[in-house]
Amino acid sequence: MTRVLRRLFSPTRGYSAEPRERIERTGASFSQVSVHCVRYMIWAEVQLMLKSLKRFSAISFLCAEWPVCMATLLFSASPALAQNKPVRVIAFGAHPDDCDLGAGGIAAKYAMLGHKVKFVSLTNGDAGHQSQHGEELAKRRRAEAQEAGRRIGIEYEVLDNHDGKLLPTLEVREQVIREIRQWKADIVIAPRPNDYHPDHRYTGVLVQDASYMVIVPNLVPDAPPLTRNPVFLYYSDRFTRPQPFRADIVVSIDDVFEKKINMLDAHVSQFYEWLPWTEGVLDQVPNDPAERKKWLAKWPSAARKLQPEWREALEKRYGAQAASIQHAEAFEITEYGHQPSEEEIRRLFPFLPQMASR
Repeated sequence: MTRVLRRLFSPTRGYSAEPRERIERTGASFSQVSVHCVRYMIWAEVQLMLKSLKRFSAISFLCAEWPVCMATLLFSASPALAQNKPVRVIAFGAHPDDCDLGAGGIAAKYAMLGHKVKFVSLTNGDAGHQSQHGEELAKRRRAEAQEAGRRIGIEYEVLDNHDGKLLPTLEVREQVIREIRQWKADIVIAPRPNDYHPDHRYTGVLVQDASYMVIVPNLVPDAPPLTRNPVFLYYSDRFTRPQPFRADIVVSIDDVFEKKINMLDAHVSQFYEWLPWTEGVLDQVPNDPAERKKWLAKWPSAARKLQPEWREALEKRYGAQAASIQHAEAFEITEYGHQPSEEEIRRLFPFLPQMASR
């Protein structure tokens, strides 16, 4: 029996006897640390019982106490481990850099906690520049997106549909369904279907059209269907017709604002070339990299200053803390996916304050 216990729970099976050193060395996620701690607790209990066996030669002790100790440790740990299951978020944009503007802040927050985030651009961005175009530009923008994702620790995929020519076709809808299913998403984020840019509008339509189909087994059979519809969210926007954006969930990004700006900074072709050119301010872009970031942080779309109409939703979950928040990202819960309860919202957004003080 002693030999069996040692083989089952010994540190030589991959669970170090020095948990602090192992965690620091590997940079394990919060969930991994939780699992490791439970294993270490079990191993410590085994060691104590083995010493008891040697000291008292009491086999009866093992028979009577070991099942109780093991059950207590394992069952008391199970709820915590279940709660620490990573939240899986997938965000769609029409172009490389769209997701970054609308959800770069919360993506950084999720990644810091060990959750899983993927950004998907439905087009390759091969039209968004004043001097470059085609495959040359698409290759550049794909590389920028990859670097942006790397900077905050998320995945970033760029699909090979042409910029400025996106249509809500069955083919692209199936691409969206496949992406959501393969990611096993808990949360899906997309633009609303009303926007100044047709690619943005059709991205919203495509994700909206996929929102129920992700659970239908007979569609896109190469990707297993989800067992239940995810929560679908819209990014915030400034458009008021046919109806204005409604802020259902507002998240402070003050603590990750620099990370978001650093992510946006990776899209050189957009934030320092194309977008300034479209607004006639290309000559105002600083040459120095550090000064560029400061300049970018003041850009309205990048800054994401807290809007007055978001304050009620912010105060609902941040209480008195809301008064000091400067930068935020807001989301509207769509009618087409799972409708989360307040408890589910707090589980899906684990960085929200547990209790708002007023």
